[in-house]
Amino acid sequence: MKQGPLLNRILMLVLFAALLIYLGVYVWDSMNDPFTTATAYACTVDDAMEATGFLVREEQVIQGNGAVVDQLFNEGEKVARGQTVAVLYGSAEAAERRNTLLALENERDQLQYALTQSADAGDNARLSGEIIDAITTLRSSVASEDFTRLEDQTLELKSLIYQRADAFGTEEEGGTTVAEMQNRIQELNAQISALQSQSSQDTTRVTVSQPGTFSGMVDGFETLLTPDGLENLTPADLDKLSAQTPQQDTTAVGKLITSSTWYFVCALSEEEAANLTEGKDITVRFSRDWSGSVDMEVERLGPPQGGRMTVILSTDRFLADTTLLRKQTVDLVFRSKSGIRVPTQAIRTEERSETNEETGETTVRQVTGVYAIVGVQAEFKEVTVVDQREGYCVVTPVTTGVPGTDKKALRSGDEIIVTGKDLFDGKVVR
Repeated sequence: MKQGPLLNRILMLVLFAALLIYLGVYVWDSMNDPFTTATAYACTVDDAMEATGFLVREEQVIQGNGAVVDQLFNEGEKVARGQTVAVLYGSAEAAERRNTLLALENERDQLQYALTQSADAGDNARLSGEIIDAITTLRSSVASEDFTRLEDQTLELKSLIYQRADAFGTEEEGGTTVAEMQNRIQELNAQISALQSQSSQDTTRVTVSQPGTFSGMVDGFETLLTPDGLENLTPADLDKLSAQTPQQDTTAVGKLITSSTWYFVCALSEEEAANLTEGKDITVRFSRDWSGSVDMEVERLGPPQGGRMTVILSTDRFLADTTLLRKQTVDLVFRSKSGIRVPTQAIRTEERSETNEETGETTVRQVTGVYAIVGVQAEFKEVTVVDQREGYCVVTPVTTGVPGTDKKALRSGDEIIVTGKDLFDGKVVR
């Protein structure tokens, strides 16, 4: 009876001993492995500096006074001359009346659309199938957050429902006939006319006299920062603006940006500004309130004052994405380098002997490269170091241009030997 438990204990001890031996061998091999490796991969490094400044635009504040303001344009949307950008309501009741009016107008449009399509109404099965397809399309648009045709798709669905009721409904079944739809349209027209008459007493439309880009945010800097006044700004002026909180206009309903060109103005030290050249482009990277990069032209480098200079950058791109931005901290990227990232310890400089085939003369030159594991061997791959950072270097492979030889060049994804003794080209390491 005791042989079973005893045998189980012996097996457990054997398995435990085998596990300890395996772990011990693994640790021993790891501690005595003559090589450590790393994977090389493509990367891009930037030479950049941080700057805090202001976005400046040609802006006109749109004035209006009402208990309720309904902005008709989205942020950054284009506005044509003479268009209505906002509707002002004298009271909350007036705004609610507007909602009722819109609902009645939508119902009337749906009924009129259904009447124009009723001549094409077929049998019950076909209309039911079209309704199901319309519902599926509508759900797909909502799920994918594609709202570009949402209004049309909703109108089409409601029209199909009206058509089905018109084609197959009877008065006993509660259906809707063509005559009933026409009567309903007349009733809606009467209600709409009455509401429009009331709205004329306490509703005001705000229009613009010139084209531009609409923004619903008015922060008070519209008159403090203008493109015409940029050249006179000093670093001290920018410091004062940074500490200032302008009073906002409570009667403003938005603003119109009348020029597609916008500016970024900041103060840099003379040493930092030395990296910039007037008339040249520099990449400005936003990463806080808006994530994006834009190439901007260096418009002007102001005269030094107290070791600092005013820098003015300009562009006509991404205006619609930046209308809400004012004071921003950005990265000014004045140089980018791309290559393959390898650990600094993996870089090796060795002597290579080369023999001229024509003269037979042998020369010795210093070459820089890394050892990569190819199969079971170490293979020396010559590289050029284009940038060195803390702990790693960015390199580019040296190629000869001779067909069939560039396959030996360093590539992203190669396994690089970081540390190892007595390495040479062709040494077996695996």
